[in-house]
Amino acid sequence: MDNTFLTQITNGTVEDVETGRDGSFVLVSYSDCPNCGRERDTIRLNVGNNTVIMDENRGSIPLRDLRRGMTVNAAFSNATTRSIPPQAAAYVIQVVNRPRSEEVTVGRIVNVDRRGRSFMTVSDANPASTIRFNLADDAQILNAMGRPMNFSNLVPGLRVRVRHANFMTMSIPPQTTAFEVRVIR
Repeated sequence: MDNTFLTQITNGTVEDVETGRDGSFVLVSYSDCPNCGRERDTIRLNVGNNTVIMDENRGSIPLRDLRRGMTVNAAFSNATTRSIPPQAAAYVIQVVNRPRSEEVTVGRIVNVDRRGRSFMTVSDANPASTIRFNLADDAQILNAMGRPMNFSNLVPGLRVRVRHANFMTMSIPPQTTAFEVRVIR
């Protein structure tokens, strides 16, 4: 492929996505030399009707699916403005990696399912706040001192801080994936 009119970014970070009357753009920061200590450069990629936006599996996705923090590869025009940041017409934007979105919940363990590697918590003694947490394969379980502990040491009555996915099922109780469980006093 002739790259005379094309510039590429590998592993850039989406800083902003905007759609408005004046057009749509994706602000991307990147580094030509990731380990040399230089600051990252930024470019505003103008998205048009012919811009191809793809997910990690090369499937087409709409611009509204791009989010701040995503890692992307991009191909865009060599013709850039002299503005700060420079602007260029985007040809292809492909998501390479998505940041893991998380939330934190504090509660008291009320039930532990050893077979299913899950447990339920209640916050503020309110039964309506019950959540079932399914442990991720790489989930960390930490004691009050921050040291690793076994899942078998999680028992009803312990107060825990759970770092978990920001989505929950619509079931009763709602369920989500736990990434880290820390016993607190």
